Amino acid sequence: MAELVFFSGTMDCGKSTLALQMDYNHSARGRGGILFSRNDRAGESMISSRLGLQTPAVEVRDDTDFWAEVLRCREAGHNVDYVICDEAQFYSARQVEQLACIVDEMDIDVFAFGITSDFRTRLFPGSQRLVELADRMEVLQVRALCWCGRRATHNARTVDGVMVTEGDQVVVGDVESRTPAPAAAEKERAGAKDEPLFEERPLFEDEPLFDDQPLFDAGGLLPAEASGAASGTPAVAGPVIGYETLCRRHYMRRVTAQQAAALEEDGQSASLCSVQSRPEAGRD
Repeated sequence: MAELVFFSGTMDCGKSTLALQMDYNHSARGRGGILFSRNDRAGESMISSRLGLQTPAVEVRDDTDFWAEVLRCREAGHNVDYVICDEAQFYSARQVEQLACIVDEMDIDVFAFGITSDFRTRLFPGSQRLVELADRMEVLQVRALCWCGRRATHNARTVDGVMVTEGDQVVVGDVESRTPAPAAAEKERAGAKDEPLFEERPLFEDEPLFDDQPLFDAGGLLPAEASGAASGTPAVAGPVIGYETLCRRHYMRRVTAQQAAALEEDGQSASLCSVQSRPEAGRD
């Protein structure tokens, strides 16, 4: 019986590598399939892995109809025994529903690969619908690591090494930094500009976690100082947008690898490892 299976994990945990391996395994046994992807790091119409593997795929767009794509392939005389969907977090809810119909009505296996939540820890629409409809979910066991060595559980977006929690949900990038177009770069910089990176606040308090204010002090490094904006030095054009996988602890503290290295150079690394206890009940 065909299944809709959702393989999820953070960036850099091998989702695309597994997608390519599954395609190889099935095709080696004489099964025919269609590969789909969207916004791949290597460009359009491609599934690529950080290990250097890549293969052509059908580029998914807003108006892509998976049901029609499978019918078109079959009418051309090709067997379709399975469908592989990479970067499925970028699909619409309606497109995910089409994938479920392909499983149920055509008896075709669909294997979807994607990130569950974005850099703000909010579910992508495609991932949310996959969680709701998938026959089975599997979290990849290859662990992406935070800079501290712990298991990485969150995807963080950075602007010039500073973690941001505002901006468009979809900005194509990788765990390696990149320089975006000026307009997009300025929009992303707005999430990190003119705001202190860390300030002294209790770890547990009754207000929203992400309000564009850091959780507590971890050394006082300011993004404005790092970019030269505070001292009047002209800022470097084209801020670098990157992605980084962090453990929950450092995601909540907003400590990226670049910031950790800067604090360590200043002899403040102890502040990154200190544990702040939850206030005792009834204590003033």
